[in-house]
Amino acid sequence: MGNSRHQGVSRRSFIRLAGLTTLSIGGATLLTACGPAAPDDIVGEVSTEEAAGGSGSVTLGDGKTLRVGMEAAYAPYNWQVSTPSDTTIPIENVSGAYADGYDVQAAKLIAQALGMDPVAVKLDFSALIDSLNNGQIDIICAGMSVTDERRQSADFSDSYIDDDIVLVTKKDSRFASATTFAELKGASIKGQASTMYDDVIDQIPDVNHMTPAKTIPAVAESLASGTSDLVTYSKLSVPKLLETYPDFVELQMTDKFQDSVMPDNAAIAKGQDAVLAKINEAIATLSPDERQQIWNGCMDRQPA
Repeated sequence: MGNSRHQGVSRRSFIRLAGLTTLSIGGATLLTACGPAAPDDIVGEVSTEEAAGGSGSVTLGDGKTLRVGMEAAYAPYNWQVSTPSDTTIPIENVSGAYADGYDVQAAKLIAQALGMDPVAVKLDFSALIDSLNNGQIDIICAGMSVTDERRQSADFSDSYIDDDIVLVTKKDSRFASATTFAELKGASIKGQASTMYDDVIDQIPDVNHMTPAKTIPAVAESLASGTSDLVTYSKLSVPKLLETYPDFVELQMTDKFQDSVMPDNAAIAKGQDAVLAKINEAIATLSPDERQQIWNGCMDRQPA
């Protein structure tokens, strides 16, 4: 699931938690974390820039605990559970709670590369960038996509997964063989409310843009029940959808939605170039197949 919001590794290795057979960190040596030095110790030991986590430093926060901002309520990117597992990290500000999801697996990978232990900090999505810049969190991994506006307030990593929007219908639908928007004339199409899945429907001429559903399951149910002819859906999530609904099919369109790609980027406070480079090194170790494999695992685990 992605939307217009663009709307821990901790105790075990990322390889084991993700079920991967190979995964390196770009050959980089992991750093030994240490606590922040007292002001008197900083003088003569490191530069002011490094002490502040500037462009020459490869440390975030206290160098030991990576505080990861997220909603913990945006499955399959991130969600909250009450039981720890190999795929979770503790939620620092919610007693007895843990975070799981695709963002959490990315945060584990990034924390390993920085030699730190990740914990989630549960926050409203709208508060994440301000919390990053006031020091409440060290990094954002929250289904957030880089935009020109956000880039003014934070530095963003390369994406650790990219989603897009596709159209799904039933195999016996008269629209099943459509490849162009023109062939969808007269179709009733439903998406999810307050997301790009609903917004992009306006790019298709001469269709019935239905009142959007509040949830993704409700979108799928509208197609299953015949209420809608087609639905917009996450490209990454379609394989699992087709497993659940064998009579559904993804349209193989030559016409594409404009500006519909939704990258998932980590964000850190500006001016930490060395840290950003280290984060991007870690992200680059994940192949497209590995990213899809981890995503599928999150789809299987996410709450109903």
